[in-house]
Amino acid sequence: MKIDKLLNIKYPIIQGGMAYISTSALAAAVSNAGGLGQVATGGFSPDEIRREIRKTKELTDKPFGVNVVLMHPDVDEIIDIVIDEGVKIITCGAGNPAPYFKKWLEADLIVIPIIASVKMAKKVEALGAKACAFEGAEAGGHIGYLNTFPELPAIVDSVNIPVIAAGGVYTGRHIFAAEVLGASGVQIGTRLLVAKETPTVEAYKKALINADDTDSIVTGITTKMPSRVFKNKLAQRLNEIETSQGDMEEFFNLAEGSGKRAVEGDIEGGSIFCGQGLFYLNRIEGVKEILDNLMKEYKSIRGNFKN
Repeated sequence: MKIDKLLNIKYPIIQGGMAYISTSALAAAVSNAGGLGQVATGGFSPDEIRREIRKTKELTDKPFGVNVVLMHPDVDEIIDIVIDEGVKIITCGAGNPAPYFKKWLEADLIVIPIIASVKMAKKVEALGAKACAFEGAEAGGHIGYLNTFPELPAIVDSVNIPVIAAGGVYTGRHIFAAEVLGASGVQIGTRLLVAKETPTVEAYKKALINADDTDSIVTGITTKMPSRVFKNKLAQRLNEIETSQGDMEEFFNLAEGSGKRAVEGDIEGGSIFCGQGLFYLNRIEGVKEILDNLMKEYKSIRGNFKN
């Protein structure tokens, strides 16, 4: 895999930028463990983002990035903060990155857009992206319509920049499978939701650990922003509204702020964004243990295939 060399990290693993969750505590833990930690911008104000970037610098001397949500109402200010604070790696998604590339490249940033199709991959390569992260519909949170592992080779074949596989990556086997399909690294999010350093209440983590493998569902299918979430009371109600062609005003009122509610402890009335693969979430453990075990399994499987 190559993304580790581009980003100067030990392991070819990037932590996803999860709204309300990817704070300095998680980002620094991932970077210290050998991956690339990221501070999220989703759900945070510019002042909070600057504070979390500075906290991350205090907690690690390793590379880390910032995930820029391009639909953030303060995106221009956030981009200036990222540059002012000397962050050199960003991922970006949920919007059009084209207007910002000139500023990013002039600031000598490594830009890794999150893409959902071959067309998008080609576009960001032409704009000057150093790599791209293909996030499939297995992922948690806002998703596209193509799945990670069926589509990944098509993305890889369509561009000359490294491609990171995101969505559905939980084990060393998944990392090896992504590499076989041409990926230069992986991005993980849901796998880290049960890490000790992840800033959510214990009930949030235990809900995922106790879940069945079928307990992630997609809400907002009829909207422009479908999301994969944990199947709790809120998610089931949102699906009921959509499938019965109910009152979409009620849908949006229930959905608004639901991610933050879940992080703060409303396990049934909030949205727990998570991907397919809940089977693999078995216990609360440290970030270092998670990353070390992922790479140990990956290297073991890779070695067996070479033999």
